Amino acid sequence: MIPERTYDIIVIGAGPAGSTAATYAAQRGMSVLLVDKKKDIGVPLQCGGFLPHTATLQELVPNAELPFTLEEYPPGCVHATTSFQRFIAPNGTSKGFEVQGDALDRRRFDKHLATVAAKAGAHLLIATNVLEVNRTRITMDGAFGRYEVQGKVVIGADGPNSMVAASSGMLREPDPMGMSTAFEYELSGVDVDKEAVEMYFGKDYVPGGYAWVISQGGDRANIGVGIREALFAERMCARDYLNRFMYEHPIASEKLREGSIVSVISGLVPVGGAPRITATKDTLIAGDAAGHLIATNGGGISTAMIGGKLAGESAADFLQGKCKLEEYDTLWRKQMGLEIRTAVHIRKLMDRLMLSDSMMNAAIKTISPSQMKAIQCGQLPEPVKKTLQKLNMGMG
Repeated sequence: MIPERTYDIIVIGAGPAGSTAATYAAQRGMSVLLVDKKKDIGVPLQCGGFLPHTATLQELVPNAELPFTLEEYPPGCVHATTSFQRFIAPNGTSKGFEVQGDALDRRRFDKHLATVAAKAGAHLLIATNVLEVNRTRITMDGAFGRYEVQGKVVIGADGPNSMVAASSGMLREPDPMGMSTAFEYELSGVDVDKEAVEMYFGKDYVPGGYAWVISQGGDRANIGVGIREALFAERMCARDYLNRFMYEHPIASEKLREGSIVSVISGLVPVGGAPRITATKDTLIAGDAAGHLIATNGGGISTAMIGGKLAGESAADFLQGKCKLEEYDTLWRKQMGLEIRTAVHIRKLMDRLMLSDSMMNAAIKTISPSQMKAIQCGQLPEPVKKTLQKLNMGMG
């Protein structure tokens, strides 16, 4: 597709945030260009895809208006449905809580969202790299040629290392503990619990982070580690920690070590919260670019799509003279800012504990299932806060 020379709104990045922004802007009658560097939307994957069902999402972000695409997506986008989340302590004891969710086929899910945007009227341009962002003038080059396109508003949904954010002065404060590496394998030939999402802790396998096992139905599963580079042991990388977990963990390896690796997935996860500003007079950022993620669980699909919806709506309202573009920053913080900030605070309380197996054993033993669920939702009940503070004080 050859793009037009001008658009009302240019969205960079056709992940969940970008495609949702493009959909909502196009539905409001805006001319929208949705650009992505991938030759095949959703490929390669950069993260896994666990998405809680609507009832849980409403607990997660009770003040948010959910996009319709979070509530309605084809069954073909779902690998498997789970009903339980289980925490496994370093000593092997476990505790969990009920939670309904889908293990998504992110390749199909992301393509579905981009297709919805195109059906709404957005022009989709794939296999195209953005070379320069000069305010709302975008220089691009890719499979369909080199173009310079002018917009009235630019929405950056281009990931943790956002070019749009950098060009507009909306970067986060430097923080080596604020960016996590997610490294995952898709396995076949394994027999894991098909009803539960499992999260494993232990400093020898994921210092300061956790490993996960999520069934994809049948004999397939997604396993991974989320860990900050600042905590890597000497000469270790995320892949080394995942291999150690898969082949050496005393519990998990029993069901994983014979599996065949059919896909490798990796990406950065911004767990340090949002930058100070996410909107200027002509540019917005959403999704990972804006830190729209719950740091306590690493989940960002739902929050990215909520941010994308608000970005698309705000850009359209601005062009129709209904608001200032900068009001977007207030809107998304009102709907999910508290949960994002609280999750970062909890993550910081947990950082030291997760470097000590004895402290993590004590935390999982002490915290109730309902309190665990609250933590995963970015909530910090007073009893949990006191417990975590007491445990941290006990570490000196």
